[in-house]
Amino acid sequence: MNGQTGMWAVFVREWKRIAASKIVIWGFIVAPLLSMLVLMWIMHAGLPTKIPIAVVDNDDSKTSRSLIRQLDAFPKTDIKFKSLSFDEARDKMENMEIYAILTIPRDFAKDATTGKQPKLVYYTNNAFLVSGSLLFQDLKTISTLASASVGLQTMQAKGYRESQIMPVIQPISVEAHPLNNPWLNYSIYLNNIILPAILQLVILLFTVSSIGSEIKSASGRDLMQLGNGSIFNVLLGKMLPYTILATMIALCFMSVLYGYYNFPLNGGFWTMFINYFLLIIATQGFGLMLMGWLRNYRFSLSIASLIGMITFSLIGMSFPVLAMDAPLQMLSNLVPMRHFMLIYIDQGLNGIPIQYSINQYVALLCFALVGMLFSGFVKKELERNVYEP
Repeated sequence: MNGQTGMWAVFVREWKRIAASKIVIWGFIVAPLLSMLVLMWIMHAGLPTKIPIAVVDNDDSKTSRSLIRQLDAFPKTDIKFKSLSFDEARDKMENMEIYAILTIPRDFAKDATTGKQPKLVYYTNNAFLVSGSLLFQDLKTISTLASASVGLQTMQAKGYRESQIMPVIQPISVEAHPLNNPWLNYSIYLNNIILPAILQLVILLFTVSSIGSEIKSASGRDLMQLGNGSIFNVLLGKMLPYTILATMIALCFMSVLYGYYNFPLNGGFWTMFINYFLLIIATQGFGLMLMGWLRNYRFSLSIASLIGMITFSLIGMSFPVLAMDAPLQMLSNLVPMRHFMLIYIDQGLNGIPIQYSINQYVALLCFALVGMLFSGFVKKELERNVYEP
C-alpha cells in the first residue's frame, strides 16, 4: 500500500466529499446540534407551567373562590378564564385556547356542609397528552383537598379537635420519594433519549447514503481500486470520518446534558461515553447490513428512515416494552437505541455496577460486527456499479 491507495486514501477522499457536501454538513452536523438547542430550550423549565384552563363557578361563594385561588397557585395551572358559562368554556377548549375546564355546581358550599355530596366536574383535553395529564393531576389534587377541607370544617363545627379529625379524613399518609429524577423533570427523561435517537437516525441515513451515493454516481469500482480492492479498507476509510464527527456530536450532547445542565450521571463519564460510541458504530453496522441485505440504494434509504422514525415508539420511551405484543417486544431488541436506553437507565440514572449492563454493551457491539458480515455483499454492489432506481 502507498499513500495514493489504501484505507488512508479512502479516508482523505471521504473527508473531501464531506467538506464539499452541503447535505452532509447541514444534515449530519447542524441538524443534531440544532435539535439539541431547540429541545433544551423548549424543556428548560423541566415541566410545562402555566397551562391555561377555564373555571365555571356557578356557586360564587367564599368556599368556591378559595378553591379557585388554591388551584391558581399550582405552578402547572393558569386560570385564564373565570365565571364563564359552560358553553363558552367548551368553545374555548375546542379552539385550543384552554386545555381543561373545572365546573363548580350551584350551592356547592351549602351542599358540602350539609352532607349532600356536591360534585366537582372537570374536563381535560387529552389530545395533548402531557398537558392533559398534568392538568388532570392538578384538578384531581384540588378536588381531594376540597373534600378534605370541607370535612375538616364540618367536623370542627361539631366540636372535634384536629387531632381527632385528621385520622378520619386521611387514614393513610403517603410519603413519596421519586427515585433518580426527584424533580420529575421531563427534560432529564426525554432529552437523554430523544437526542441520541436523532443521532441514530442521522447516522443510519448517512451510512446508507455514503455507500449508495457511490453506486448512484457510478464510482463504486473506482472506490474499490482506491482501497486496493479491499472492502475493509473501503468501509473503514468511508465510515471513520462519520464516526469521528458523530463522536464529537455525542461529546457535545454529554457536555450540555451532564456538564451545563448537570443531569444525573451516576455511573460516571466513561460508562456513557462508551455507550454513545457503541451506539454510533452499532448504527453504522446496522446501515451496512441494510445496504448489503437489500442491495438497493433507494429502498435501503427508505427502510433506514422508517426504522429511524419508529425507533422513538419501539424502544419503550413512551410506552413500556413489556406491555407490547410479543412480536414487538422481540423487534424492539433489534434496534440499537433500545440497548442504549437500557444502559442509560442503569448507568446514568441508577448508577448500578457496570457488570449488570454488559449484555447491552455486547448487544451494541454485535450490531457493528454483524454489519461487517455483510461487507461481502456491499463489495459486490460496488463492483457491479449498477444503480437501480
